[in-house]
Parts: sequence; C-alpha cells; structure tokens
Amino acid sequence: MVPRLRWRIALPYVLLILAATLGLTVYVSNQVREVRLADLEAQLAADARLLAGSVAPALEGATNAEALDELARRWAASLGARVTIIGGDGIVAGESHEDRSQMDNHLNRLEVQEALATGQGSSRRYSATLGYEMMYVAVPIQGAEGQVLGVMRVALPLDEIEAGAGRLRQSILLAGLAVALLAALLAVILAGHTTRPLRQLTGVAERIAAGDLNARLYSSGRDEVGQLTRAFGHMADQIRDQVTTLDEEQARLSAVLDHMADGVLITDANGHVRLINAAAARLLDTDEEQALGRSFAQVAPYYPLIELWKGCRAGPGHGEEQVDLVEVSRQGLFLQAIITPFPQAEAEGCLVILQDLTRIRRLETVRRDFISNISHELRTPLAGLKALVDTLRGGAIKDPPAAKRFLKRMDAEVDALTQMVEELLELSRIESGQAPLRLAATPVAEVVVPALDRLRPQAERAGLELNVVLPREAPPVLADAERARLVVTNLVHNAVKFTPSGGRITVAVEPVEDDLLFSVQDTGVGIPAEDLARIFERFYKADRARSGGGTGLGLAIAKHIVQGHGGRIWAESVEGQGSTFCFTLPRALEREAPGDEDRVDRSDSRKKR
Repeated sequence: MVPRLRWRIALPYVLLILAATLGLTVYVSNQVREVRLADLEAQLAADARLLAGSVAPALEGATNAEALDELARRWAASLGARVTIIGGDGIVAGESHEDRSQMDNHLNRLEVQEALATGQGSSRRYSATLGYEMMYVAVPIQGAEGQVLGVMRVALPLDEIEAGAGRLRQSILLAGLAVALLAALLAVILAGHTTRPLRQLTGVAERIAAGDLNARLYSSGRDEVGQLTRAFGHMADQIRDQVTTLDEEQARLSAVLDHMADGVLITDANGHVRLINAAAARLLDTDEEQALGRSFAQVAPYYPLIELWKGCRAGPGHGEEQVDLVEVSRQGLFLQAIITPFPQAEAEGCLVILQDLTRIRRLETVRRDFISNISHELRTPLAGLKALVDTLRGGAIKDPPAAKRFLKRMDAEVDALTQMVEELLELSRIESGQAPLRLAATPVAEVVVPALDRLRPQAERAGLELNVVLPREAPPVLADAERARLVVTNLVHNAVKFTPSGGRITVAVEPVEDDLLFSVQDTGVGIPAEDLARIFERFYKADRARSGGGTGLGLAIAKHIVQGHGGRIWAESVEGQGSTFCFTLPRALEREAPGDEDRVDRSDSRKKR
C-alpha cells in the first residue's frame, strides 16, 4: 500500500510536468516557426518589390520571353530563390527554375489574386512541380504611369525553416524531458519523505497485529502525519489496555471454569458446542478438542439431555430455563441439568450446566439402606421381647421354670440390642474422630495371636482348621494394639461363620514396602461379585440365609479402624471357592520401641497414605 501511495503522490506531478513540457515545446516551436515564416515573408516581399521595379521597363519595352527567363534566372541565383514573372493575363513571362511553356496560367493563384487585390499576396503550399512545400510572395509590377503590367513572384522552399523548427522543437523537448526527469526524481524523493512515517506506522501496525502490543512510533511533528502518529499511539495504548483486561478476565474465567466441579457447556444457534470446561468433558466422557465445533447431540449422546436441550431451544417454554434430573446410562451417572437460553452475537445460544449428583444419590441410597437394615435388625429382637413379655403377662410368670426360661431369653435379646447399640456408637466415634487411637510400636504376634486364641475354641467346635503364618523377624507395626486385634477378630470371626465344617482358615502376615500386609483366607462359600463392593457397608450382609445372626457392623468397624491407621482394607473372593480379606498397617520406625512413653494419641482417624 505504501509504495502505491508514494507513486500516487509522485506520478501526477511527473505527468503534469511532462504534459506542461510537451505543451510548451509545441507552443514555442510553433511560435518560432510563425515568426520565422513572417520574417521570411517580409524578406521575400521586399525582394519581390525590388525585382518588380527592375522588371517593369523590360515589360514596357516588350522584352522577349528568353530575355525575361534569363533575367529571372540571374535574379534567382542572386537571391537563392525561385523567381517567376507573370504577365497581366496570368501567363508566365519568365521563370527561373522550370520550363515556362509547361506551366499553366497563374492568374488564379492565391498569392497572385491577393497581390492584384491588395498590393501584396502570399501563400504556402506544396509544389507539385518541385516536390516540396514552398512560400510564395507576389507583388504587382506597375508601369511608369501606375498601370499594372504583371505580377512579380518570389518563392523559397520551407524545408530549412521546418528543419530549424524541428531542431528547436527537439532541443526544447530534450530540455523539457531533462527538467521533467529532475522534477520526477524530486517528486519521488519528496513523496518518499512524506510517506516514510506512513511506512513506519504500517510496520508498527503489523507488529501490533502480530501480538507486540508495546510497539510504538513517536513523532514530534505538528503536521497531519504527526497528528496521525500520535492518534495511532493513543489508539494502540487503548487497545493494549483493553486486550490486557480481556486477557485477565479470560484467565480468571478459564480458571473458574477449569476448577468448577459443575460441568459447563455453551452451544450456538446451530447447536454446536463453542465452550466446554474440564468437568463437563469428564462427565460426558470426552475432551475439549473433540467436543468443540461438534453438535450437542454428538457431545452428549444421552436422550434425556438432548430432549431437555431441545425443549429449551424450541419447546413451549421457549426462552425459559429448563431444569431436570437426568440419569445417564454410563456407570450409574446421575446428573442435574440446568439449560438456560441466552443471546450471543445477536443469535440464540444455550448455557448448559451439569451437576454431578451421583455421590448424593449413592449417599441417599446408603441412608435408605441403613434405615431399612437397622429397622430390620431392631425389629427381630424387639419382636422377640414383645412376644416374651406377652407370654409372661399371659400367665407364664406364675410358672417359675417357664418364667425363668423366658427371662433368660429376654436377657439374651437385651444383650443383642446392647451389643448392636455399642457397636453403632463405637463406629460413630471412629468415623467422627472422637475415639483416639493409641499408636505404639507393637509386635505382629501381639496383634494376631490373642485374636486367634480367643476364636480357636469356636473354630474347633465348627470343625475348622485355624492356621497362622508369621515371618520369623517381622518388624513391629505402628498401631493401637487393642483396635488392631479387633480387626483381626472381626475378620476371623466372619470367616468362621461362612466356612463349612472341614474347611481351613489361614491368617498370614508379610512385609510390603513400608507396610505390613495382613490376610485372612478361608475356604468358605465365597462372596457374589455383585456384593463384593458393598460388604464393608453398615448392616450389609452378603448372604442373610447363612449369616447365622450378627449385627452386620463388624466389617464396617474393621474398615474404619484400618483407615484410621492410614492403611487399606479390601476383599477378594470367588463364589463357592472362599474369600481372602486383606488389610495393611504401617511399619513402626526403628527409633520407636514398645513402651508407654512412646504411645501416641491419634484423634484423626482419616490419616491418608
């Protein structure tokens, strides 16, 4: 653009100078030619008058034609011109250059007619006889008494005049071209000087367009270019401030969207996704690159979501917010979708907010199951107590042996209720961190052996083989010994209940990295795959038909005790082939030794490893 602007400034001046030079050349050359022709005409007129005075006596004396031809040739040689003596009747009486007998009557020639009429005549025309342009000047020949005897005509070719005028025209043209060239060079230089700030300004604009918002051009000039430069600099400052503000707002918006737990999508009027945050991509099992530019139905291929989105765009409640709970058929995902229409760039778009309520739904399910389970567990002993009380009230109290037997059964039911309440309270204290762990370096044998000794008689009565495998030099664990023994007791007791007679239960301990791995393996009935993920929930029983009683809280208590120690607990099982329950406890450091002085209170039962 800038080079074109330079030439747009310089070229008109160059063309104007060339046109002026050409016009001046033509005008001056024509003027000089006319002046030369006028001078030549005056000279020829003077010569013609001189010759007319000399030839008048010859014409009056009836001099013969040959003598007049000789006289004309002598005068022509003296003047260097063509001399023609024309009689009063128009017949050529004497001619210096041609055969007069071959010449026609000259009475009608323009210069002859004009000379006879005004006393002097002239004309310029091409001579067919000589083959070039001539100037003819004629004057009348008068006798002694003033009568017109004929016409004296003197003629000169105009080639020399035209050649001179051409040379003059060429000189003027060359001089004009030289002046035009110098003027053009000066115009280009001045145009380049004028457009240099514009070129610099263009370069700065290109740098700003490329991202260099600090590029500037400073000018101290007071002309229009200087004002333009200062205005451009002010505009660049405004753009930089606005871009910086927009970048900051974009960064804050991106940070908010990236760290939001809720998913956010924005679709345009055509239903294509224009924005999606990380939470939405995770909930819809996609990524930002794949989602942008695709239709909403492709990004969220779930019928309830698509119908809700369509209802927001073109349903009866068009232009109103649409809110609904949507269950997505992918890993039990449960979402609350909020779709709100909003205008964007004079077109209708939609803002889609997805809230993951899966955990809340699961918690609600657990709460309902807990209420159902605890109601079921309390109903059985309470119904038994009610029946026993009604029996005693009905007269059994008057039968001492029966009354004693019923009271014993009532005492057992009350003990079961008491155990359930105590286990619930214990579990609540552990979960809330109100039951501090007394951590100390404890030998592995002190954790495992007492629990096995307590349950060995029960295992023997059930016809089970109870084995223990301990490493010879097992490092101590950092644990609350009493609660760790409770974990082993609950797991072994659970294995005894679910292992048929003749089965085997093996308790083993082995070092694993910074922990010790405890495992309780049985050859019992196993756990169905669909129940394996829920066996550590409160009151959950994998097989109520073979549970043989119990509160269903033992595994839940074991899980929270292990997690309080910073360990993990899990189960592996194949239905019909037995189960293996595993948990880890951290090793004690070498500087820690058993003793009351090294015991630690830990109220935070949520330590994470």
